[in-house]
Parts: sequence; C-alpha cells; structure tokens
Amino acid sequence: MTLLDFARGPALEIALSVFVFGVAWRLLSLLLLPWAKDRSVKRKGAPSAVSGAVRGFVRHLWPAKTYSTVSLFTTVNSYVFHIGLAIIVFGLAQHILFLKGLFGVSWANLPSGVIQIVSVITLASLFAALIKRLTSPVLRLISTFNDYFTWFVTTLPVFTGLIAVAHLWAPYQTLLAIHILSVSLLLIWFPFGKLSHAFLLFASRGVTAAAFTRKGAAL
Repeated sequence: MTLLDFARGPALEIALSVFVFGVAWRLLSLLLLPWAKDRSVKRKGAPSAVSGAVRGFVRHLWPAKTYSTVSLFTTVNSYVFHIGLAIIVFGLAQHILFLKGLFGVSWANLPSGVIQIVSVITLASLFAALIKRLTSPVLRLISTFNDYFTWFVTTLPVFTGLIAVAHLWAPYQTLLAIHILSVSLLLIWFPFGKLSHAFLLFASRGVTAAAFTRKGAAL
C-alpha cells in the first residue's frame, strides 16, 4: 500500500468516522443535559424564542459600536479566512467531486485560478491571526494549546493544498497524500477542539439570545 492509498483509504475513512461520531456525541451531550425551565415572566412585547434567537445571532455577527474600533482587525480578518475556507472547500472541483461521492450532490466549481488566489489570501489571513495572537498581551495570556493546535490543523490543509497544486518539493502523489492526511487530521480534531464552534455557535448564541429577549433585553 502506497502512502496515497493509505491517505485516501483507511486514514480518510477513520477520520470521517471520528468526525461524524464526534460531532454527534458533542451535540447529544448538550441536548441530553437537564434543561431548567425558565420560570421568569415573559416581558410584554418580547419576541418569540425563535425570533429572539435569530435576531440575537444576526445582531452579533458584528461587534457592538463601543468595541468595533478595538476589534475591527480581528473581526474583518476572521471573516476573510472563514469565507476563504468556505470558498476553498465548496468551490474547488476536486473537493466538489469528493463531496459528491459522500452525499450524491454536486454544483458548478470555480476556476482553479480563483481558488489559488483565495487560498493565498486565506493563508495570509490565518498567519495574520496567529501574529495577532502572539503579539497581543491579552490574547497571548488566554491562549492555550487548543488555540494553537486548532490554528495549525486549519492552516495545514490550505498550505499543503497550495504546495500540491504547485507541484513543489516532492512528487504530486506524495504531496496529494500529505494534503489528504492533513485534512484527516483536521476532521479528527474538529469535534473536540475549538473548531467545534462551527456547529455549537448557532446553539449557544441562539439560546442565550432567546433567554435575554424574553427578559426584555435589547440586542
């Protein structure tokens, strides 16, 4: 078995299994927790729980005016690499073929040149986020292994993908295998590290916003 056979075979299958069961475990562990009934009196004119959750989530897509100047770089940079990652994952032809194999659906891909430009911008944005974390006294103080390793497993597939496309330093089959292994590492870490905010964010912000708007808080 070659490295590429291992990467796109057993390694990827194990990674996908860990990802699916890990995400299911995280979600079920939250849903099965005992929920205390909210006994507070609903404020007159307060929106429904669903409306409050949606309004609160949308409202916090951008920081409050008081903090917008201080956190402007972090906010904009976060949008850059989040949107960049989404474009790379769902816009590259090879990724679309892989997703079609999993889910049976496909869509039009973006030109490879566009994906390469987006990948370079995304990689630069990720490094900018790391530099910000290392140079900010507050961020450096509160950062843990989780933060740095999450950054590493997010950045590695973007970097190895660019190297594979450029055919640098090694045969293409080897570069492709390394890229797939980096994706497998990301999938395994995803449910257990800070990448899990991708699916927990909606629940946490929604529940908090629904509770606050019920009490009459302005979001």
